[in-house]
Amino acid sequence: MTVNIDGVHRGAAELLVDGKETGRAEAHGSRPLILVGELPTDPPLAVSVRITPGPGAPRCTAVIDGVETVMSPRAF
Repeated sequence: MTVNIDGVHRGAAELLVDGKETGRAEAHGSRPLILVGELPTDPPLAVSVRITPGPGAPRCTAVIDGVETVMSPRAF
C-alpha cells in the first residue's frame, strides 16, 4: 500500500494497492485528506488513510480492520 502526494496544499493524493489506484482525493489548503480503498484479501478489507499536512513531510495514518498505523514517509 502506497500513498502518493502531488503537492501538499494544492494538488492530489492517491492510494495505491499493488500498484493500482484504489482511492484519490484533491487537496484544498491545509485541511486533512481521507483516502478510502480496499485491500485485495478474501474477503476484501476496507482501508482508510488520513493525510495531515504540516510543516515538513505530511503525516499519513492508515486504519485497517480497526487498527491505526502511522505510515513511514519516503521521498521519491
